[in-house]
Amino acid sequence: MVTGGAGLIGSSLVNRLLDEGHRVAVLDNFWRGSPDNLTHVKDHPRLRIVEGDVLHETDLQRCYEALGSVDLIHHLAAINGTKWFHEAAIDVIDVNVNGTLTALRKAIEWDARFVLASSPEAYGESERMPLKAEDESRFPSAAVHQRFSYGASKYLDEVAVHHAVGQGLDARIVRPFNGYGSAMVSDDYGQVVGMFFRAVLEQRPMIVHGDGLQTRSFTHVDDLVDGFYLAGQLDRGVDGSSLAGASFNLGTTEEIAVRELAEAVNRTVGTMAVDMVLGGGHPGDSNRRLPDVSTASTQLGWSSSTTLEAGLARVWARLHTGP
Repeated sequence: MVTGGAGLIGSSLVNRLLDEGHRVAVLDNFWRGSPDNLTHVKDHPRLRIVEGDVLHETDLQRCYEALGSVDLIHHLAAINGTKWFHEAAIDVIDVNVNGTLTALRKAIEWDARFVLASSPEAYGESERMPLKAEDESRFPSAAVHQRFSYGASKYLDEVAVHHAVGQGLDARIVRPFNGYGSAMVSDDYGQVVGMFFRAVLEQRPMIVHGDGLQTRSFTHVDDLVDGFYLAGQLDRGVDGSSLAGASFNLGTTEEIAVRELAEAVNRTVGTMAVDMVLGGGHPGDSNRRLPDVSTASTQLGWSSSTTLEAGLARVWARLHTGP
């Protein structure tokens, strides 16, 4: 079962699972994920799509009944998008925490392996870079801003997962760093790569928050899906280690400033290049975000292989020409 299976990572993971011969049930309410992301596989004989809410145990049970059994849950359902963190903090916390608890309880009931899609936001305002799998989390006063309605909820998700592991559940944690791909959300509540490409398609300036010198590690969705797949399928680490309770940072070590990302997008689109305008932003935006992927490398045998140049070109080819 893949909760949030119509989103950027979820839909790509569903494709991979089907390609590998698995039977898959998708649970999504299509509020953020799009049915269009599953159009090409919606009639697949090994796929069941259930429109429902991860907060409702009965909807998860419908997935179980659609398949007859569930032995692995990839839990990706969440409210993401930085503007939502500030504008709908209560809803963000509700879905991200209570949805995870509902899915965890079903995993325990079904004795199903559980893979949590967490986030580097779970580290809060940690200034230590690169971020290691087991680094501490640091959060500011809740009175300062609402950004960590998301990050703190993901931290609590991880706490809940570790509690379940202590009770005997085989669960793993994956933190994808700034994923992008052609199915990404590109409106004001979406990801920066998607917003930049949308600006190009609409031939208007790209808005770069702040001074644009904040850095990120943009990771193509195909690389992220490789990591999620390994985290779900491996019984033990490639080094022989137990994976129950293990945390994996998935991201490229190619660190780039956001204004450099805008320049890279312009190089990708060629004659359709647009201006870049500095301004705006969101409270709590981190200055750097760089993953240490050594645990993913050692235990999963995973590494990111898609350069930013190649990944952007792949996305543009899909967005510009269509499916």
